[in-house]
Amino acid sequence: MIKHTAEQIADIEKHATNIRRNIIRMLNRAGSGHTAGSLSLVEILACLYFGGVMHYNPNQPNDSDRDLLVLSHGHTCPALYATMAEAGFIAYDELMTLRQFGSRLQGHPERTKLPGLETTSGPLGEGLSQAAGMAYALKYLLPANQRRIFCLMSDGELDEGNVWEAAMFAGKYRLDNLIVIIDVNGIQLSGKTSQIMPTPRRAATFSSTRCNVYQAFYGNDIGKLLTDLEEAMETPHSRLLDPDAPRIILVHTTPGNGVSFMQNDYRWHGKVPNDDETARALAELEAK
Repeated sequence: MIKHTAEQIADIEKHATNIRRNIIRMLNRAGSGHTAGSLSLVEILACLYFGGVMHYNPNQPNDSDRDLLVLSHGHTCPALYATMAEAGFIAYDELMTLRQFGSRLQGHPERTKLPGLETTSGPLGEGLSQAAGMAYALKYLLPANQRRIFCLMSDGELDEGNVWEAAMFAGKYRLDNLIVIIDVNGIQLSGKTSQIMPTPRRAATFSSTRCNVYQAFYGNDIGKLLTDLEEAMETPHSRLLDPDAPRIILVHTTPGNGVSFMQNDYRWHGKVPNDDETARALAELEAK
């Protein structure tokens, strides 16, 4: 397991703050989009891209040895776009074209538009099927390939039946190159997930599909999240129910994290900050 120093963690936290600031600016400029889920996802993306978790090269975005990232809940793409700019895939200036006519940065990502973007996403619940298909192809059709598939999902997506079909497929074919990270932020479009479609036994249900399941309870804490992600991916085979099974990591986060008046309020799922709210949010982030 990689041991990160305090300085390395602080550096990743700086990336996370930059990403969060740009999300606020992008959504304000666009006038539409999804705020709460984009903000809760920031630390997950920062760990993947800047914590040494995911293998990629912005100068060679189609490198045949790269890991692949599938963003299933595509409406949180402001977080992904801002992370890709932070990582050097695209220019910062382009972020301000979010959702504009003719922009490469649409409200749901389109695979052919940007370097480093691996899938097109929109309808919720489909990302795990896409990721499982990629993992199957790499494992069984290109067995010498060591690439991994990272699938990012939301807890609200677990309402969708095809998520569980994909999980059963992944478990049956023992897709150990598949790492599923679920952002458990507790909200969705019209309320709390616990009220709309409760899924209190998520871990047990995923385990029943023959997947290895982990919990990360501090998903917005870079240091703790890095440790949890690495533990999940590097657990010794002797401690696994099935060494060749996919990893499912339930990462518990705060919706709207980083901006006090947005946190834990489902109304910010599909709401964007006006000019005054943007100024307040950026001032809070500057203070931190």
